[in-house]
Amino acid sequence: MVKAEILMNIAAHEKRVAVIENGVLQEVHIERENQRGIVGNIYKGKITRVLPGMQAAFVDIGLERAGFLHVSDVMPIASDESAGIDLNSKEADVRHWLREGQSILVQVLKDPLGTKGARLSAHLSLASRYLVHMPDLDHIGISLRIESEEERERLQQVMKEALGYEYPRGFIIRTVAEGLSSKELRKDIIFLQNLWQGVVDSASTVTKAGVVYEDLSLVMRTLRDFANDKVERIRIDNIDMYSELCRFSDKFVPGVREKLELYRSDNPIFDMYGVEEELARALDRKVPLKSGGYIIIDQTEAMTTIDVNTGAYVGMVNLEETIFKTNLEAVRVIGRQLRLRNLGGIIIIDFIDMLDDEHKEQVLDALAKVLELDYARTTFSGLSELGLVEMTRKRTQESLVQFLCEPCPMCQGKGRIKTVQTICYEIFREIKREACTYQSNGFLIVASSAVVDALQNDESFGLGELEIIISKPIKLQAEFSYAQQMYDIVLI
Repeated sequence: MVKAEILMNIAAHEKRVAVIENGVLQEVHIERENQRGIVGNIYKGKITRVLPGMQAAFVDIGLERAGFLHVSDVMPIASDESAGIDLNSKEADVRHWLREGQSILVQVLKDPLGTKGARLSAHLSLASRYLVHMPDLDHIGISLRIESEEERERLQQVMKEALGYEYPRGFIIRTVAEGLSSKELRKDIIFLQNLWQGVVDSASTVTKAGVVYEDLSLVMRTLRDFANDKVERIRIDNIDMYSELCRFSDKFVPGVREKLELYRSDNPIFDMYGVEEELARALDRKVPLKSGGYIIIDQTEAMTTIDVNTGAYVGMVNLEETIFKTNLEAVRVIGRQLRLRNLGGIIIIDFIDMLDDEHKEQVLDALAKVLELDYARTTFSGLSELGLVEMTRKRTQESLVQFLCEPCPMCQGKGRIKTVQTICYEIFREIKREACTYQSNGFLIVASSAVVDALQNDESFGLGELEIIISKPIKLQAEFSYAQQMYDIVLI
């Protein structure tokens, strides 16, 4: 059985939440006051451009970049009794639903990432502890994580009793509602009803593109979304936030109050369970396996690739068994790294090639089990002929690396810089061009100490030959503030 604990590190400029399961860090969520995510926020927007070729539109919501709204996020949601509208039909043409200059209420599904604006939906939703309210939904949905058919039928009946006839049915029952009575669900219904009315009232007063409703802060969302039965306690290292969470819990998340605990030690709360060290390691490409193998994680804008290697692990039986055990161990580590690094989008896992079909099935079964523990929605395919597994993980925010890091100014995020030898030869070519273009008495090369050292030693023959060709002297000057790829050529 999984035993979980949540640690909250609160500072004026930053709030961090760590999810610990069985003594091991599994997830980290960070919110900075000047970089708060906007997922879940509702905006009053204005259609600035309709794109029939993409079946989408750009929406001005008052941010730096316009948001992206696909026609599938505008058309009516299919109910249990209806198959909905065919996306290939004329009725699904985006021009049938949207026009330039039109005002529209939209909700952010994904934060702006890189050069892309926010992903939007016209299907609005508001979440409480046990329910999600979707005003344009015409039925009661139930979380797929509730697998018991008997419990699903019971919750349908309980929800109908709680709703009565005074309010539309647009609700989804969340996983944590399992086993609840109609009385408990009724409290959430009333809360969401009042919240939705507040959104409607606010939207009617907003005259230009801008925010209408902001989702809860990170620490409040943590209580709402993560404080399930597995969580034994929630430790907070700030007395003011502890008091605020107690009040919030009493009002909106009954039953969680007794799990809240004020952390009073002088030692930083994230030093427990080695959270700070784990965070630092989560920024590395290479993740070691206990057996001696390792995995390499590379993120690009298009996808994330994960490569499994045996490394120093040689096994005890034969090569096939060594490969199988390495892949199995890698599966557990990959499942954790997906959550810890908040990797999303398309993910390609390159397992070591296995010959035994039974081994392949066991590795895929193990992957399915670790992904069941993930809060984010995931899908994956079987092993391809090349030993690759293609999977997707729902991405709503930047990954940990994207949030905490920025591209290297030297390599521009490529992870590579030119060798000293390459730079020396670039300098030679540029001096040849300069000598043909300008009249001068000679040239001065200002470069990093590594490049100057190479020009004085390994590349000295090439430098002397160049002086003969251009019939001009070439002087060298080391500049210690220059990075390896930086250099200047000065006429003298």
